[in-house]
Amino acid sequence: MDENQVIKTGSSFWANLFKTPAEKSDLEELLQSMPPFENLSSKYIKLIMQIIHNRAYETNEYIFYQGDPGIGLYMLREGTVKIIQSINENEKVELANLTRGDFFGELALLDDEVRSGSAIAMEPSSVAVIFKPDLDEFIERYPKAGIKILRGISNIISTRLRRLNDEYFSLYIDKIKVEE
Repeated sequence: MDENQVIKTGSSFWANLFKTPAEKSDLEELLQSMPPFENLSSKYIKLIMQIIHNRAYETNEYIFYQGDPGIGLYMLREGTVKIIQSINENEKVELANLTRGDFFGELALLDDEVRSGSAIAMEPSSVAVIFKPDLDEFIERYPKAGIKILRGISNIISTRLRRLNDEYFSLYIDKIKVEE
């Protein structure tokens, strides 16, 4: 994909509501491997599986757009997804290439902000989605399990923030060396 190429336009807010759901056979294993859910008992994993929505995306189809409402956590079951951020109309920065078992959009479970980047399926892909209202209801019903999930999300965010701090510091040091 040419970095200046616009693949599609419009909001993905209501996209994919009527596509065939993916198989659920691997879902329990996927959930148990993810930090937000890895400390949950099998009882709570099964309850989480009941609130998951499955979506299928074609190559170059947007899963969500930068600026869309952040409404859920996405778990990649099959395929590859690229996360990009638009700097302006013609410039995009690739932030991540994700594969099976990766997840994205976790900040949407904590705040009501818009998406800071876009997610694009780079090949036919299937994702499992947990929408914020469903998770909020789960947490109200099962607060102890909810705390474990929120602690797992917090750990992910703090790890990513530490890495970002390290990268920033490295860039800062490199800039100082260049200026000397």
